[in-house]
Amino acid sequence: MNIASIVGFIIAITVLLIGLRLSSDNLSMFLDYPSLFIVIGGTFAATAITYQVNRIFTLFKIFLKHLMSGSQVDYASIIAEVMKIADAFRRGESLDNHINKVKDFFLKEALELVNDGILEPDHLIRILEDRASNMNYLHNEDASKIKTLGQFPPAFGMMGTTIGMIVLLANLGGEDAIKMVGPAMGVCLITTLYGVILANLLFIPVAENLIEATKQVHVKNLIIIEGVKHLLKKVNPVVVAEELNSFLPPRQRLDWKEVIGK
Repeated sequence: MNIASIVGFIIAITVLLIGLRLSSDNLSMFLDYPSLFIVIGGTFAATAITYQVNRIFTLFKIFLKHLMSGSQVDYASIIAEVMKIADAFRRGESLDNHINKVKDFFLKEALELVNDGILEPDHLIRILEDRASNMNYLHNEDASKIKTLGQFPPAFGMMGTTIGMIVLLANLGGEDAIKMVGPAMGVCLITTLYGVILANLLFIPVAENLIEATKQVHVKNLIIIEGVKHLLKKVNPVVVAEELNSFLPPRQRLDWKEVIGK
């Protein structure tokens, strides 16, 4: 479970509620159903026009799954696994047993291509590089779609505020008209508040979370491709580990001595 993201959402909601409470003892003044209808309904309508709605729901499911399973890729474990497989392959062992044990889809797919023995090494690596590049592009495109949705709630919030201002000005008149301006303006601005909250507490954070996850997966895939290159050349596993460690900062690198000692 990605505790940091969950805690982040809780903190954001808590800060919002405390901020509203400090602003006024009457929290019900921040609840306006027409404003909610305009912002949420308008955002949904714009989303349906822009993208396939079922695809957007799928993206949020991916985010929720990602949120519950954790966001950090364990690079050291991937390197250790590649190191062990490269060592076994170098000693003449079949990849069949290792393929069945591998959990990472991209690594499993790469080992299956090697084990098939149909493609030349250069062609195989080129295919893996193309797949990694295309996966990275598609995942970034999906994340950017959610980020684009973050533009809709504030826009519909301003629309609601504009509608409220028109109604307010149209009904001004009489001696007590000036007394109505303050409360009426407050209701008008609630729509903008809803739009800002929806964009900055949901759409944009979700999109940035998916973008960060995509970066991590791409680095992981590049590590696997580099590992497969060395596996095909039957390079010493220690050299494999050191080469793959070059993708990572020092604190995330694998200590290959611990792997050999096991």
